[in-house]
Amino acid sequence: MLVNIKEPQNRISSRAIRVWIISEVIQNIIGFAVLGVLFYLNDLFSWKEWIGWVLIILLFVSIPAAIWSIISPFIKYKSWRYDVDEEYVQMKSGIWQEKHLLIPMTKVQSVETVQGPIMRKYGLYSVTMGTMGSSHTIPALPEGEAVSLRNQIAKYAKIKEEDE
Repeated sequence: MLVNIKEPQNRISSRAIRVWIISEVIQNIIGFAVLGVLFYLNDLFSWKEWIGWVLIILLFVSIPAAIWSIISPFIKYKSWRYDVDEEYVQMKSGIWQEKHLLIPMTKVQSVETVQGPIMRKYGLYSVTMGTMGSSHTIPALPEGEAVSLRNQIAKYAKIKEEDE
């Protein structure tokens, strides 16, 4: 039996780009600070020579990774789509490898909205659905849309449970 399911069309908030960039910048600052402390300790305690070379290699790998982490949120935003109907929750994402996930409503066991401190500043929430084996997240939705989506998923999941 072949089921024809249309591609998801809903987009996450464009403010997700700012949230992801801020988060990546904070992680990069912490990473470079740790690397700086390790360089200082290497100089102070005259560790073995190979440790200095490992630190230099880490620095040269970290710089392009930091640049990519600033660029990737723009591409990540363009690839994110989701959709919800009575049968499925669909999520489509991926920069290098496209991932299209279908979650049957009968498998959804819990649904919640999550908001961290950076997302709170931009008025965004993530909607997380729990299934028996894992959890799946639709990131960076405006508050009203996130609450509405959470309630809609909960309603559809409950209806499917009662029908069986």
